[in-house]
Amino acid sequence: MQGFGVKIGLAAGLLVVGLGATPAMAEKVKFEFWYGLSGDLGERVQDACKKFNDSQANFEIVCTSQNGYPETVQNAIAAYRAKKHPAIVQVFDGGTLDLMLSGAFVPAKKLMEDNGYKIDWSNYFPGIANYYATAKGELNSFPFNSSTAMFYYNVDAFTKAGIQSAPETWEDVEAAARKLKAAGYACPFGFSFDSWATVEQFSAIHNQPIATKNNGYDGLDTELTLNKTKLVDHLTFFKKMTDEGLFVVKTKQLGMDVVPAFTSETCQMIQSSIADHGTIGKTIKQGAKWDVTMLPVWKGTARQNSMVGGASLWVLNNRPEAEYKGAAAFLNFIAQPDMVEWWSTVTGYIPVTKTGFEAMKAKGFYDQPAFKGREKAIASLTFTPTSANTRGIRLGGFPQIRKEISDAMEGIFFGKLTVQAGLDQAVERGNVILRRFEKTYAGKALN
Repeated sequence: MQGFGVKIGLAAGLLVVGLGATPAMAEKVKFEFWYGLSGDLGERVQDACKKFNDSQANFEIVCTSQNGYPETVQNAIAAYRAKKHPAIVQVFDGGTLDLMLSGAFVPAKKLMEDNGYKIDWSNYFPGIANYYATAKGELNSFPFNSSTAMFYYNVDAFTKAGIQSAPETWEDVEAAARKLKAAGYACPFGFSFDSWATVEQFSAIHNQPIATKNNGYDGLDTELTLNKTKLVDHLTFFKKMTDEGLFVVKTKQLGMDVVPAFTSETCQMIQSSIADHGTIGKTIKQGAKWDVTMLPVWKGTARQNSMVGGASLWVLNNRPEAEYKGAAAFLNFIAQPDMVEWWSTVTGYIPVTKTGFEAMKAKGFYDQPAFKGREKAIASLTFTPTSANTRGIRLGGFPQIRKEISDAMEGIFFGKLTVQAGLDQAVERGNVILRRFEKTYAGKALN
C-alpha cells in the first residue's frame, strides 16, 4: 500500500467562495467518488451526488459503490497503482492508519485553502475529529458518515415483560433478558461477532486499552492487549448468557443479522450503529414501539466517551488540478447546514460538527418521533473528553485484525475455544499482522 494517501477535511459553516463561471458551452469537469456503502445507505449517497450535480454547472461527480468498506480500500489501492484511481474515496475507520502512512493523499487544509474555502476546523466534535487527525490535531480526512454503537430495545416487549426502563448496566440487561425469556421471547438479546460494538466500543466506554502505545497512536511497535482486560470477563458473561439461551447469535451466515432480527421483532434487544436508526424506523412494523439508548456499562464503571465509527472521505493525489476544484466544491456542498440535516435525516448518521448539531437541535429535529434518540449518540461520543483509551484505535492492518477477533469470537460462541484461548489466539495472530505492518512502514513515523 505504499504511496496511497491524502489529507482532506471540512466543517459545517464553510465559507463558500466563488468557483468561477465556465464558458457557456464548456464541458463539465468530471471526477469520481468511490464509496463502500450499499443498499439503502448507498442509495442515499447517490442522492447526495445528484443534489450536488443539480446545484451547479461546473462539475459532475460520478459516484460508484464498491459494495463494502474493505472492498473500497482494496479497489482504490489497486486503481492507484494503475493510475486509474478516483479523486475521492470513502475509507472506514479501520483503514485510517493505512491511508495515513501511504503518502497518496492531499491534506485537507491544503485542498480547501488552495481552492478558496475558509474552514473552522475546531467546529468538529473532538471525539470524531481525533480519530482522523494528526498528532497536531489536523484532520487527514473529512468525517462523512459518522456513528457510534448504541443499544436498541423493543418497548412493547419490555412492557409485556414488566420491564420499566432502558438498561443502563449489563446487570440490567441480564435482568431484562430473564424477564423477556419468562414472558415467552425466544431471543431476548441478539448479537453478532462484530468486533466494533462488542470489543472496541465496550473497551472505550470502560476505559480499557485495545493495544499498547495508546492504542497505537504513539508508535507502530504497538501490541494487542485485549486478552488482559475487562473484555475477558465481558465475553465470559456473554458466553454464559448464550449457553442459557438468553443471548442468541445472529449473523448473515446463520440466516439473519442483528438489525433484521430486531426489526422483525425476533430479538428484543441488540447493540448496533446509530446509523441503523433510520433503517429500523423504515422496516419495523408500523406502530411498533422501540427506542435507543447508550451502550450499557458494568455497574460501578465510570463511563467514558464512546468512539466514532463509520468512515471519512480522503482525496487522493495525482489527479488533474481541475478535479480538485470539483472535489473541494463537493466537500463544501455536503458540509452546508441544510445538507448536514438532510444526510442525518435520511440515514441516521450524526452531524459531525457542533454548529450542525446545534442547528438541528434548535429546529426541533430530535423532538420528532422518527428521530428521537439519535441525539444520544452525540451524548455518548461527548460523554467525557477523549482519553488514551477512547480517542480511537490506530493499528496497521486493522481490518485483518478485526477479522481475527471475529473469528475468535466465533470459536468461543460455537464452543470450539474458551474465552481466554480465543482472545489469546486473536492477540497472537493480530500481533503478527502488526509486526508485518511495522516492517512494511519501517522508518516512517506517525504524524
